[in-house]
Amino acid sequence: MKKYIIEKSRQLFAFVVYIFLPLVGGGWVGVSCNDFLTIYPTDRIVGEDFWKTKSDVDQMVDGCYLSMLNEDVQSRAIIWGAYRSDELVKRDDYTDLTLDNISALNLLPTMGYCSWASLYKVINNCNIVLNHAPDVMTADPEFTEGDYQVVRAQMLALRSLCHFYLVRAFRDVPYMSHSVENDDDVKAVPQLSPGEVLQYCLDDLQEARRYIMKSGGYGQNDWRNWGYITTDAVDAIMADIYLWRGSMTHDNADYEKVVELVDRVIEAKDEYFKKYNYEMVGTDKKDIYHLYEAEDAQLMLFHFNNGNCRESILEWQYNGINNANTELERYYYKTDNSAQHGRLMASKIFNSIEANANKVGAQKIFFSKNDYRFWNIVYDADNAEAEQLAIRKMVYGESSQSVVSVNSTAGLSKSTSRNFDNFRQNWIVYRITDLMLMKAEALVAMSTDEDADKLRGAFDLVQAVNKRSMDMDAKDTLRVSNFRTKDAMEVLVLTERERELCFEGKRWWDLMRYCYRGMQGVNINSTMVLSSQTSSEEGDASPDSSEGGKTVGAQTTSNEWPKLRKDMADFIIRKYKAGEGDAVSYKMDSEPYLYWPIYENEMKANVLLNQNPVWIQEKSTEKK
Repeated sequence: MKKYIIEKSRQLFAFVVYIFLPLVGGGWVGVSCNDFLTIYPTDRIVGEDFWKTKSDVDQMVDGCYLSMLNEDVQSRAIIWGAYRSDELVKRDDYTDLTLDNISALNLLPTMGYCSWASLYKVINNCNIVLNHAPDVMTADPEFTEGDYQVVRAQMLALRSLCHFYLVRAFRDVPYMSHSVENDDDVKAVPQLSPGEVLQYCLDDLQEARRYIMKSGGYGQNDWRNWGYITTDAVDAIMADIYLWRGSMTHDNADYEKVVELVDRVIEAKDEYFKKYNYEMVGTDKKDIYHLYEAEDAQLMLFHFNNGNCRESILEWQYNGINNANTELERYYYKTDNSAQHGRLMASKIFNSIEANANKVGAQKIFFSKNDYRFWNIVYDADNAEAEQLAIRKMVYGESSQSVVSVNSTAGLSKSTSRNFDNFRQNWIVYRITDLMLMKAEALVAMSTDEDADKLRGAFDLVQAVNKRSMDMDAKDTLRVSNFRTKDAMEVLVLTERERELCFEGKRWWDLMRYCYRGMQGVNINSTMVLSSQTSSEEGDASPDSSEGGKTVGAQTTSNEWPKLRKDMADFIIRKYKAGEGDAVSYKMDSEPYLYWPIYENEMKANVLLNQNPVWIQEKSTEKK
């Protein structure tokens, strides 16, 4: 059997060239599931001597999760999901032309951030496991049908999550359901519409949930309850997808699924807490959310430093020994050991409070100094003159003394005492407050001004998240009387999500959903393609082209794209200094501007790809 070595990478698509598992002669040996964080590559060839035992499969499953810890994946979680939004800016004295261009909305196909290779690498790793794992049942009696179904479920779910990231970043993407392990496996794959890709993801997730491990099933305090995809994580991913799809289609059926799925997660976590009778948090039987209290130092400590917090649903596992979250460190903490700051800073929307922070047009996020988050997510909080603030969340010291009390000057100055080497910091993918606010968003989307029950339900969820972060003696909490209309409640949910989830790679996706809900004429089942790109010379895919049995939908050829919600630009430009935002506002014009261009290397390698029509493949970006 031939070694899986790629000799001519220029002939392969960029999204499968860098596959790290069986390609280029590398493998993973001799570890159990519990050794996930200590596995290492060797020179063992993954070929006919592999895929023989249950251990082989376990090693490859671990390798798929490990590939999500890749620096390119982490950097895209930050740049794609957060930096494009209003919450982050490039540090003034840090030189990076690419980040400057992204801030100016000059998204060029030559930018490395436009590469989707790292996500397709994970997808391909999952497909390799799906391709080979069934044969191991014959070779090793210890690898049972039940074991295989759990493995298959995890791979389907992880593959779906990666495709979902890609849809949100690029809109029209290839759906990969076959593995590429040698030159013969490579074939051109066309883009599908987001409607098609998301439906395949939902189908796979629904199938995965039948067999995947129940949340908490690995035993109390086992890292796999957070590091592997479980039933709660599957429900969270599905809720996120339905929320995204509903925002594009305005279909209440999708929002109803969000409510159903979030309720299922809340009930499951409540059952888990009651089973293990955790006395340190959420012991009140009426408290079905079991959130940490704001004044408990463990709120910040466990969430953003120690990892695998009980409020979390899915976290990527970094142990600081065999792997380190260097990208989060360099973007948020310090660029190197001698530096004082990371590449990115929090924008001025966090530097002071504003009474009307929960309304469109507000220039700040927080409305109360009694909110522990105001003091703990950035350094130099309450400095109204600061245009940029160092990020504190996820990068401050790990002791309980690191938590800053409300209305305090202690700990406001930037600290660089945390060890730079072997930076141990999990990345939280989903946690319970995220889902609570997803449900609130769905309830508002389904409501009208006269639908008091849904609006009140949304408010109660926001209030639960907000109130737990407020000082016990605070009197300036949220009041439902200030949010009687659908529009007011929609902005409240959006703003609370930023207060709670800032810098976690959520904000840009939140703004996109908000934007879509105010747009008309969006066709989720069509791809974006310019009429000039529909000729055979451009390698256009015909409507009945297919990949792996997946039919390619009809392609839009009109240059008239749905216009963005009018206030979308208002959110983005508020992070700029006076006068700087005007230069980018005109680029917040129509739907294609929400997405990244496709990396030029992928365009050259795959003739079936069509470029995002508003980004010109030159050294500058022009308005279309």
